[in-house]
Amino acid sequence: MKNSILLTTALAAGALLSIVFVNANAQTNTAISAATASAAAPVNPVSNAASFDALDRALLLALLDRSAAFGDPEIRNQISARFDATWVAPTLEVFNFVYDPTIRKHLLNELRHETGQDFGTNMNDWFRWMWNEPALNPPGYDAFKAEFYERIDPRFGKYFRDRGETSTIRLDEVRWGGVRQDGIPPLRNPKMLKALDADYLDDEDVVFGIEVNGDFRAYPKRILAWHEMFTDTVGGVDVAGVYCTLCGTVILYDTTLNGTDYDLGTSGFLLRSNKLMYDQATQSLWNTIKGEPVVGPLTGKDIALNHRSVVTTTWGKWKSLHPQTQVLSLKTGHRRNYDEGVAYHDYFATDALMFNTPFQDSRLANKQEVLALRFKGQPGSIAIDTDYLNNNPVYAGTLGTQRFVILTDETGANRVYDPGTVEIVTSDGRVAADKNGGTWKISEARLTAEDGRELKRLPYHRAFWFGWQAAYPNTTLVK
Repeated sequence: MKNSILLTTALAAGALLSIVFVNANAQTNTAISAATASAAAPVNPVSNAASFDALDRALLLALLDRSAAFGDPEIRNQISARFDATWVAPTLEVFNFVYDPTIRKHLLNELRHETGQDFGTNMNDWFRWMWNEPALNPPGYDAFKAEFYERIDPRFGKYFRDRGETSTIRLDEVRWGGVRQDGIPPLRNPKMLKALDADYLDDEDVVFGIEVNGDFRAYPKRILAWHEMFTDTVGGVDVAGVYCTLCGTVILYDTTLNGTDYDLGTSGFLLRSNKLMYDQATQSLWNTIKGEPVVGPLTGKDIALNHRSVVTTTWGKWKSLHPQTQVLSLKTGHRRNYDEGVAYHDYFATDALMFNTPFQDSRLANKQEVLALRFKGQPGSIAIDTDYLNNNPVYAGTLGTQRFVILTDETGANRVYDPGTVEIVTSDGRVAADKNGGTWKISEARLTAEDGRELKRLPYHRAFWFGWQAAYPNTTLVK
C-alpha cells in the first residue's frame, strides 16, 4: 500500500509513469502500425472536429511507447493536422505518461495553439481551466479512456467502453488515482475485537464510530486510511463504510436498495479528488460522496444508497460510552504500518491538494473539516465548520423543511438529531436539556426523554471543506 500511495503522489507531481506500459508493447505496436498506415492518406481536420475517432486514438496512444517513431514527419503532421478541441482532454490524460521530452514539447505546443492558454507542464492547472470551459464529450472519448486505461489494468476498460451515453458527469473529470482496481484493498468482513482486547489502541487515537440496530463498531483511522473501505454486516444490515482520505469523507452506506445488494469496491479513479466506487455486477462507477452511480448501466435508474451516521471521536471516549463495542483487529490480512498518523502523513500535514477540483473557495482552508448535511427529499446541503461547532456545542438549524440539532461533545464529536418541536439548549455529551427543563439521554440512535419521548438521529458525516464544496458547489456554509 505504501507503494500505491507513493505512486499516486508521483503522478500528482507530474512524474513520468510510462513504466506502466512496459507490458503493453503489442498494443502499442498495433497502434503505431495503424497510425503509420493511415498517415499517407489526406486528412481533413474539419471532418474530425466532432469526434475523437480510431485514428486519433491510435496516433495519441502510439506516443506512449519509447520506440514511437515520432521523428517521422508524417506522424507529426498527422497529429498537427488532426489536433482540435477533441484532443485536449485525451492529451492532458496521457501527458505524464509520454516518455520522450520532444513529444511532450510538441503536445504542449498543440495545446497552447488550440486553447490559447499556457500552463506549462502543470496538469492540474490545465485540468482546472478545462473543467471551467463548456463540457465537451465527443464520440470516441469513452473509447479512448477504455483503450488507454486498460493498459494499466484490463478491468478499467469496462468502466468506459461504450459509456459516453451513460454518464451523468463529465468524463474528463474522471482522473486516475494511481492504483489498480481495489489496489487500495477494501476490508471484507474484517476481523473484530472486543474493546478489552484492543490493547494496540491508545485512548487518544481517532476512531470512526457507528451503531446499527444496537451493534456498535469502531474503525480506527490509522487502519482505515490504508484501506479506505470496509464491507460487512452490522446489526443485521449489509453496509459499506467508505473513507476517502483525499477529501476527508467517511460515509456509511446501506448496500441493499430495493432488494438489490451492491457489492462495492475501490475503482482506482477519482471525481473532483473524491474516490469513485464501482459495483462488481455492472462495473458502473459510483460517486462516493452521493452514493449513486454516475457512469455505466446503473445511471438514470434513480439509485441512491441510504447513508447513516458516523461519529469521529477518540477511542477512549467511544469505548467509555459503549463498552460493548467491537473494534477492528490489526489482523487485516495485509501487511501495513498501522501506527497512529503514519498513513498519508505528508498529505494531512499541509493544506495542499494531491488532485485538484474545478473550484477554489478560500472561505475555509482546503482541509478544514466540516460537518456535512444532506437529507433525502430535501433541497440543498449545508457545511458547518467543526471549529464553529466546538465553540457552539448546541447548534440548531433547518435544511428545507427538516429541522436539526447538532450536539458536540468535549472531544469534538458531533451527533445530529431531529428535534421536532423540542428546543434543546444544553448538552454535556451524555445528557441534553430542553428549554423547559426536560432532560434527554443521548445515544447513537436517538435522544430519549424521561417520559419516553424519542427524537431520532439524522444521517451526517464529516468532510474536508474543499471536497464537500466540490461535490456541492452551492452548499450553504456556516462558520
